[in-house]
Amino acid sequence: MKIILVDAVNVFVSKEGKIFEEMSELLEEYPNRKIILTGADEKQQVVFGLDKMPYEVFTLNHNPEKIDPSYYRKTLEYFNLDSEDVIYFEHDKAAVESAESVGIKTYYYNKDKRDVVDLKGFLDNNV
Repeated sequence: MKIILVDAVNVFVSKEGKIFEEMSELLEEYPNRKIILTGADEKQQVVFGLDKMPYEVFTLNHNPEKIDPSYYRKTLEYFNLDSEDVIYFEHDKAAVESAESVGIKTYYYNKDKRDVVDLKGFLDNNV
């Protein structure tokens, strides 16, 4: 069963630390393990409420940023996973390209449209 990697700020949670409830409800439909990915450092994690998430949170503290493919290589290595073991959705186009460059099936999630119906299609077709 594939692990769902979830972009943190501007996707699962607002910059004010509020969870996007429609997103949360959608993810709860899947029994898959979920891991929230962020670049936030310890202070930012508290500001964004990432220290209170319902899923495991992974960060590299901006070293490197998610636009660098090594972020995803290090993530996979940390969890002892291959790129085929995960799917990911992310709001930053450069980060999407970065994840895809290491073989991760990635969906660009438009944070302004907040289209969970389209995201559900991606999840249904790839989990």
